[in-house]
Amino acid sequence: MKKESIWLKDLKIKKNKALDKDIEVDVLIVGGGLTGISTLYNLRNEKLNICLVEQNFIGSGVTSKSTAKINYLQETIYTDISKKYDKETAKKYYESQIYAIEKIKEIVKKENINCDFEQAESYTFTNKKEEIDTIKNEKELLEEFGAKVYEHSKIDLPLKSKYAISVKDTYVFHPIKYLYALKDICEKNNIKIYEDTRIIEMTKCQDSYICSTDTNKITAKKVIIASHYPFFLKPYMMPLKVYNEKSYVTASKIKDYKNETYITSKTPTKSVRYYKDKNNYIIYLSNSHSIDTDENHENNFLKTIKEVHKLKLKPDYVWSNEDMITVDKIPYIGYIEKDNNNLLIGTGYNTWGMTNSVLASFILKDLILGNHNEFESLTNPKRVYSINNIGSMLSNVMGNAKSFICTKINKNKSWYNKDVKFEVRNGKNVAIYNDGKKEHIVYSTCPHMGCTLLFNEFEKTWDCPCHASRFDIDGKCIKGPSNYDISYKEKD
Repeated sequence: MKKESIWLKDLKIKKNKALDKDIEVDVLIVGGGLTGISTLYNLRNEKLNICLVEQNFIGSGVTSKSTAKINYLQETIYTDISKKYDKETAKKYYESQIYAIEKIKEIVKKENINCDFEQAESYTFTNKKEEIDTIKNEKELLEEFGAKVYEHSKIDLPLKSKYAISVKDTYVFHPIKYLYALKDICEKNNIKIYEDTRIIEMTKCQDSYICSTDTNKITAKKVIIASHYPFFLKPYMMPLKVYNEKSYVTASKIKDYKNETYITSKTPTKSVRYYKDKNNYIIYLSNSHSIDTDENHENNFLKTIKEVHKLKLKPDYVWSNEDMITVDKIPYIGYIEKDNNNLLIGTGYNTWGMTNSVLASFILKDLILGNHNEFESLTNPKRVYSINNIGSMLSNVMGNAKSFICTKINKNKSWYNKDVKFEVRNGKNVAIYNDGKKEHIVYSTCPHMGCTLLFNEFEKTWDCPCHASRFDIDGKCIKGPSNYDISYKEKD
């Protein structure tokens, strides 16, 4: 069993160099996932000086951790949006997903991309009687919006189900093959892409931004933040408006392949899709939870693996994924500040990152070029929330506060073994993991907002339970919103 995503299996890529000089650009894109690379692709033929920076390698973030469904049947999201706003807003979101799916289809065909793209029938199901009416309401909404929806009393899975609906015009693909095909096209257009390049500070200077790395500066007229969790609080208080949901994923070899995907109607989510290369695989996601409600990630990995074994499967790959859930189930795509058309964002995709990343790339392109996009008001980060979203905002605040306080009170968690300990060295709080050969010492406080880090024994990382920053075993930042490493230096 490999502790990595199946999408990174046998991946042979030539990494790009890091930025090694000061540069000036018209547009800087921060983040090399599907949002960033798709936006770069959409702008490639414009008369703009553009570059993209990625702190690790292209596709190393959420894009490579996804189950990679290209789907508009998204649990019961249209019912949720209708309750938080109205039916018209839910229909607009539905139209945005159909739009994104059509764009992906067009790009795959136009560029002749070999990314295992194929049609798949998608199901939303439940084994709980109390959820059946909600799924039926979802069916009615989808049919009213124009979708053809099918009903089922059972599903063709070894999972219990009392009711399900399905649609047939949805798709799956290999997200990294698709991503790297777009990257290659951009580079053939002489667009600069820098890896191992982390923006640690961004300063507004008249009508531009100075974006600093450890060693260099990028002066940009416009900046697109396409990272999973934006690395700043001002001018947009993300902890108030989103929470991080973690899920655990396995891929197991199977005999038979099906052009089908499945997902439960409510959390904790169970999700299934199939994938084939030289072998057939079933990809199974389970045990989703807010990162502030269940900190023992190793236990959740083991629980998911146990579930897979009960399905008479043997995991060949296992990994985790994190999604940003917005208070109203609609992404944040567009301008962040009032009267500032130079800073844009694309994030908060609510576990449906494949469609919403591509949607974001077209909205961001139009905004950069000064064009109108029919979905820009729907996803506007400055939108006015209905009163029905206040409860979700308060829940986010309480969750963050709980994580912060609890990690300060009890650093040595009950599931830690003797190999993990916290102490003070040279007046600094540090955390120590002993792997049996050496001690790995890091500063124990997350540089983002000061939460105490937890040790993830399964993946051997230091994780922030407040906003999901992650650091490798020796303290290198591998996932934001933190911009800084936590590697311990004896002389500090």
